Amino acid sequence: MRDASYLWFRRPYAGERAQLRLFCFPYAGGTAHIYRDWQQELPPTIEVLPAQLPGRGPRLREPSFVGLPDLVKALTNAIAPLLDRPFAFFGHSMGAVIAFELARSVRQGFACEPEVLCVSGRRAPQVPSDKPPSYNLPNDEFIAELQRMDGTPREVLEHTELMELVVPLLRADFQLIQTYQYEIGDPLTCPIVAYGGLDDKEVPRELLSMWRGQTTSRFALYMLPGDHFFLRSSQTLLLEMVARQLQEALALGRIST
Repeated sequence: MRDASYLWFRRPYAGERAQLRLFCFPYAGGTAHIYRDWQQELPPTIEVLPAQLPGRGPRLREPSFVGLPDLVKALTNAIAPLLDRPFAFFGHSMGAVIAFELARSVRQGFACEPEVLCVSGRRAPQVPSDKPPSYNLPNDEFIAELQRMDGTPREVLEHTELMELVVPLLRADFQLIQTYQYEIGDPLTCPIVAYGGLDDKEVPRELLSMWRGQTTSRFALYMLPGDHFFLRSSQTLLLEMVARQLQEALALGRIST
């Protein structure tokens, strides 16, 4: 019988050579499918475990979370059996905040931290948004906002039946991240690596650089070609950088081999 963690973290590869588990968290509206190619492009010493959140993919019939604390609590319980070897977190946009808060929760609950926390396309958590929430806009305005953000494929936006499935999920995810309240706490002791898109108007370099205050360890920031969704357009370059950071953690001895 599979344990509950299987619902949250699919394990397409569980190689004996893996020295580290890389848990990956999606942007708003995203599924585990975002990270479908990562296992093939990263070294076999890294096991990629994409998070499959409720309300999407094979968990479509489950209600989506609309509050980050409840989601982090559920993720903490789900990830516990998988922390029996060194691990790292990667999250893009909404996923970056999920990864950060989960790292804090795991530290509190299990007295351990990721070897590296990789955050992508998201301002530092202590920086409040200067924009009004959009999750509760009327439908026409909400769809116009999706078009402006350019993260939803045109073929989906123009497909009425698909939009009937997508809009409730996006509203839930937007509510989750737009109602997030950062609480001051001790910085993490693990390294934080931030990634951003050179053409991302929503998350410029200066907002990414403020992640530095969330760790007492080393911090690095890399800007890649592309807009907010550079993790798709610059995936190969991004994965080269992620692999380098994880291998550096191995070399520095944070991961016991």
